[in-house]
Order: sequence, then structure tokens, then C-alpha cells
Amino acid sequence: MPSLRRIAVFLSPWIALGLAIALLAVYFNPGLLPSRAPAPDAPDGTPALEPVPTAATGAPSPTDVASGTTDARATPVAPGAPGPRSYADAVAKAAPAVVNISTRRVVLERQLPERWAPFFPDLPEFRRREDRSLGSGVILDTAGFVATNYHVIGGAQEIVVQLRDGRSAPARLVGSDPDTDLAILKIDLPDLPAIALGRSDALQVGDVVLAIGNSLGLGQTVTQGIVSATGRNQLGILLFENFIQTDAAINQGNSGGALVTARGELVGINTAVLSRELGIEGVGFAIPVNLVRGVAAEIRSKGRVVRGWSGFHVRTLPPGLVDEAGAPLRGVQIVGFYAGSPAPGAGLARGDLLTTLDGQEITDAPSFLRTIAGRAPGSELRLAGIRPNRGRFEVRVPVAERPR
Repeated sequence: MPSLRRIAVFLSPWIALGLAIALLAVYFNPGLLPSRAPAPDAPDGTPALEPVPTAATGAPSPTDVASGTTDARATPVAPGAPGPRSYADAVAKAAPAVVNISTRRVVLERQLPERWAPFFPDLPEFRRREDRSLGSGVILDTAGFVATNYHVIGGAQEIVVQLRDGRSAPARLVGSDPDTDLAILKIDLPDLPAIALGRSDALQVGDVVLAIGNSLGLGQTVTQGIVSATGRNQLGILLFENFIQTDAAINQGNSGGALVTARGELVGINTAVLSRELGIEGVGFAIPVNLVRGVAAEIRSKGRVVRGWSGFHVRTLPPGLVDEAGAPLRGVQIVGFYAGSPAPGAGLARGDLLTTLDGQEITDAPSFLRTIAGRAPGSELRLAGIRPNRGRFEVRVPVAERPR
């Protein structure tokens, strides 16, 4: 035993020295440690990523084509990775059909306050000023029909459309619909690119979207984000609201531009953002392409959008109301009628509560007015409701064409 102890005492400094040298070697050269063989690189030289197994089978998850959240070229991603490495294919597919729109308006503006005009009779009271603005648009088909926002071209005496390839042409206003802030233009050029139309009703919160437009007059710009919400209304922006909300940056000049999926399909026309003066960022709105389809078809066939109208001014019933049986009460209350409308002649009165339309429950004022707008002039509405202190009633109200 004494000899073993002497041997251990003799060797311990050398063992410690060897371990120290090994640690230093690994510190300065980590490659000395054993590791798994790396997966072979892709043909284009980019490192390969491991497929993500599904929870049920452990097999690689297929690309979700239906949701439009990735593009056809996207490779499988590693756990925690943000998604496809690039949306270049989607941009290449959609961007050629997104155009810049420049407008010119001649406006009269007062030079002097009205009360001062009598003291300066030789000075013109008004002067003419040329107002120019920039916006964006989307080519819907190869015939040259272009969708944009009404507020981009409203009141313009001259409209010019410029394509991404550098060509430009004067545009003719086919028709407009201020109630949805949409306008349809027509340009005459050969070999026009057309955007692929998607389905806005298939969008889900969290889907990746790209906003393409003439941002801040810099030329065509692409920003990326997700769908934050669908069916946004009661914002006070338009009469008929059914917006897609997104955090993809929508800047001045983007109005009328395209909101597309990661597959390059149009799902919306970029329209508005909440005021940045309030310190709000990442809240933008687009008109759903399903609505754009309908408006464009109406304008192309009739030159205008024909909507039903009965002249109601209503508000959504507040939560917590109950009927005579104690059941929750949903619907709208009539707060007034527009002059010349058919509703007052049907026996309705201010203060009446409307609960069903053609047997379907009325949920809120915006959806109620949208339903009426979708009815053909000359048809009838079958309304049921409650008149305070009088009980339940049912009436038929004629539908007229909405005044322009």
C-alpha cells in the first residue's frame, strides 16, 4: 500500500497536466469533439435543413398549399425556424401586375379670407393650383382593367398608369364605388401581365402576406407581415367595411396596391392605416379580393354598382338586453330614416327594434345594412321585431336602389 500511494502521488500532477492540455486543445479547436455527419448541402450550395416530423406519424409535414402560407419552392424548415427562406417566387409572380398611378387635379383655392376680399378688390379671390399625387393599382386581367382605391383617383382630370417594366399609358375611369373605396380603370397596352386572384374567405389569422405598392414615391416596394384579423368593421372609414387587417407595412403611396399570399395570389387591395400620429404601428387594412371581384364585375357590366336600399339609419343593440320571456335580445334599433326612403311607408317607426330579416337573426348594424345592400331593387324585406310598449310585429319593406 505505501508503494501504491507513492505511485499515485507521483502520477497525479502529470494526469492533471494532461487534462489541462486536453481542455485547452478542445477550447481552441472545437472540431476535435465527435459529432453527427452533416446532411448533404442542397444543389444550390445552401445548407440542407431537416424536415419537421408530424406529431402523429413522425413523417415530414407536407407543404400547406391550401392556406397560402408558403410558396411552392419553400423547403422544409427546422423547428423554431420562421418559415420559407425567401418569398422571391411570390414577388416575381405578383409584382409585374402591380402598377404605379399618378394623377393630376386642378383645384381652386382661396387666396384671401372672405371677410378681407372687399378691401382688396384688385386681388383675385381664388387661384388655380395643380395637385399631383401618387398611388398604386393592380392589373386584374390581360384586357387592361386595373383596380385601385377611389381616393387615389377621385376628382382627377388626368390619370397615368406606369408598369414595372417601364411602360406607361393614360388610364380611363370605367367606374367607381366610393362606398367601398374602389375604382376600376382601363389601359390599352399589349402583353399586359395579370395578377392571380386568390380567395380572401380562405385567409386565416397568422397567414403570411406581402404588401406591394408604390411606397412613398420610391417606386415599387414589398413589405411582409401576417394576417392580423379578418372581417374588421365599424372603423368609420367606409360605409361598407369588411377589412383584412395586417401588420405588413402600408405606407403613403401603397393605397390601391396588392396584398398577396406567399404564393403570389391577390387577396386584398391595400387601403388604409390607423393614424401614426397616435403612435400606432403595424395596423393596416385591405379590401378583400372577393369584394373586389364583385365590384369590378358590376362596374364592367353596368358602369356602376347597384345596391339595395331601404333608408334605415340603425344602431346595434347593446349587450345585456332581454325580451319579454327573459331571452337575450339581439338586433338593431331604428334611430331614423333617410328622406325619400321606402321604410317609413311600411309602418316602421323610430325606436323600433328589428330582430330578424327574412327569418334570420340580425346580429349587428353593419351586417344588417350589408344584407340589404345585396338585395336587388324591387324586392322586399320581411322584417320582424319589437315595438316598445306595443309588442312584436312583422312588416314587409320594399327595396329601392341605393342613391349615388
